[in-house]
Amino acid sequence: MLQLRTINDVFTQLAKRGGETVMMTQNGDGWTPLTAKQVYGRVRALAEALQSWGVVKGDRVAMTGENRWEWPVTDFAILAIGAVSVPLYQTLSPEQVGYSINDSGSKVFICSTGKQYEKLHGAGEMPKLERVLVWDAGEFPNTESWAEVMKRAPSLEEPDAAFDAMVAAAAPGDLATIVYTSGTTGQPKGVMLTHGNVGSNMMFSTDDLHIVKDDVSISFLPLSHALARHLDYVIYANGGIIAYEPKFDNLTKSMKSVRPTVFVAVPRVFEKVRQAVEGRSHGFKKTILQWALKQGEGHRDELAAGKQPSGLMYKLADKLVFSKIHEAFGGRAKVFISGGAPLGMESSQWFLNVGVRVMEGYGLTETSPVISRNTFAGYRMGTVGTILPNVETRIASDGELEVKGPNVFSGYWQKPDETKKEFTDDGWFKTGDIGKIEDGFLSITDRKKELMKTSGGKYVAPQPIESKLKVDGLVNQVALIGDNRKFVSAIFAPNFQALEKWASANGVASGDHAKMVADPKVQKVYQDIADKANAGLEHHETIKKVIVTPDDWTVESGELTPSLKLKRRVISEKYKEQIDTLYAE
Repeated sequence: MLQLRTINDVFTQLAKRGGETVMMTQNGDGWTPLTAKQVYGRVRALAEALQSWGVVKGDRVAMTGENRWEWPVTDFAILAIGAVSVPLYQTLSPEQVGYSINDSGSKVFICSTGKQYEKLHGAGEMPKLERVLVWDAGEFPNTESWAEVMKRAPSLEEPDAAFDAMVAAAAPGDLATIVYTSGTTGQPKGVMLTHGNVGSNMMFSTDDLHIVKDDVSISFLPLSHALARHLDYVIYANGGIIAYEPKFDNLTKSMKSVRPTVFVAVPRVFEKVRQAVEGRSHGFKKTILQWALKQGEGHRDELAAGKQPSGLMYKLADKLVFSKIHEAFGGRAKVFISGGAPLGMESSQWFLNVGVRVMEGYGLTETSPVISRNTFAGYRMGTVGTILPNVETRIASDGELEVKGPNVFSGYWQKPDETKKEFTDDGWFKTGDIGKIEDGFLSITDRKKELMKTSGGKYVAPQPIESKLKVDGLVNQVALIGDNRKFVSAIFAPNFQALEKWASANGVASGDHAKMVADPKVQKVYQDIADKANAGLEHHETIKKVIVTPDDWTVESGELTPSLKLKRRVISEKYKEQIDTLYAE
């Protein structure tokens, strides 16, 4: 098991690897390796620059950028001098960037590109901001030069006793990072995590996932997301290698070239893999896929236990179908981790049928972030695994999961009243999630604040139903509505690439999204998707009507948070007229 007191311990362990490759970075044509010595020199160079600009222990430094080698170097350098890292999502608006910089009181802002730098022009007054550093080369007025800072890096690659002592001086109680919540409701809040919060969580979050030296993972989830950053730390601490992929659209290509052994993603990525497989299966191929899935289903207990079925038909299905799906992940992934939202039972079953045990976990930014996880030793499909050994849990009378432990955050930055609301009188953190624990395995049924209550007084948990609906390849996103209404309905944001293919094959004019989704044939297709999902639901949960939107829901257009959660209030406001009309009929 890892022994980590602080995040800085991760950097110390990484630095000891000398000439070994620890990172791989995109150079346009392929991958360039970076050794531990090179990373050490670059971290030292940036740390010295920050100190020369007057950044001292406890000062905040805000940062934003794509998944590139510069991201961990920046993060490690900030932490090395005892300062506080404030990671911001790249998708934030100028106003949100300004809010986070001002709220945190950041003295320095470090960003990746001219596009991120330009946000400062619309961010308003930032009286405490003193310096701006941009990774990319270019003409950026009133900024420091990254290239100039990095010039000293090659001469700083050998161990330095004074620098190493400063890194080691970090204490578990020191504030390490302020992570701003996605803001599904209201202004984002800065979650304060200490070195001890994150260090204690790393020790237990991936035990028995067999992450070892020279394992390789692709870092593509935004590193401002607590899960992505946490797992990168864990892989470094275990002697692994991270390949940084800055563009999500290149992920398929990168998986083939990097061939990761550890694959970390949010449920939407797994769902898209499934949709791609099913979307390419027509006619005879579809028949073969369905036959193969049936073989996997017959061996599901063995697969859940980590055993390779020996039956002849399963081996044939593996050769013809399952091996091709594994190749989509690079062909040698041994650990599949999903977090950030529920994967859904149907998707869990589908992937297990094809021989992929997806290790779902659960947690929040406020819990550093992991509370529970499935492992090779303790795996149960449809749950988020067993509770970490150093975390206590209990279920409140209304079903809400409450937790205690060294991983629980120290509070929201400069918001004592908001912090107080999140804890019970006897000191337990209220997760806001409805959960149950059976045989030691935790299941999360929904967000407490997202539970809908129909006008008939019945409660409906939207997330599990939405997961069932998103299984269909014609669906990109979906939101259930029905709070204080007579019945439940669904708003679909289509997968337009798939829908246009369907439309062309079924005599529906494509191209104009508004006209296409208004076509009765398209409306019926999405009602049929809802009707299919209704099977097995309680009567009060069934979806009676649907709305099909002509829009893509994205972070940029405001319907999704940076961590791809639905902004239900925004969606309800945006489609208020259609919703009111639907329920008035």
